[in-house]
Amino acid sequence: MTTFAKQLTHEIGRVARKQIKSEVDPLKKTVGSYRSEIAALKRQIRALGAQVRALSRGTKQLAKSVPQAAPKAAARRRFKFSSDAFLQQRKKLGLTQGQMAQLLGTSNLSVYKWESGQVTPRVAQQQKIASLRGLGKRAAQERLAQSI
Repeated sequence: MTTFAKQLTHEIGRVARKQIKSEVDPLKKTVGSYRSEIAALKRQIRALGAQVRALSRGTKQLAKSVPQAAPKAAARRRFKFSSDAFLQQRKKLGLTQGQMAQLLGTSNLSVYKWESGQVTPRVAQQQKIASLRGLGKRAAQERLAQSI
């Protein structure tokens, strides 16, 4: 019986290997196709990365060669808000906080907080404040009269 048991074991192993091979071969083919797709995607990513680097270099060179943006942007950067200077400007124009708020299109409370240094105005408000720098008392009164 020993020979029979060996033969049976051998035959079972052969059939099992044949069955496994028939199931594994299609998987090997799909794995191979996936690997080739992954390799193609990696090449594509490398190419796109090179394009991005080249474009970023080009934009940096372009930014250096192009003069600065509009003067408004430069003026926005140059204006530094100071609560003391704002208070002095309001007093120079002879305006109350309410009138200054009306001139700037804000609330009295905002003007109070800006002058006391509790809050810094937003960029849009800073631009309006900067536009008041060159005004005299008469021009400020005229603007107030127009806004009413």
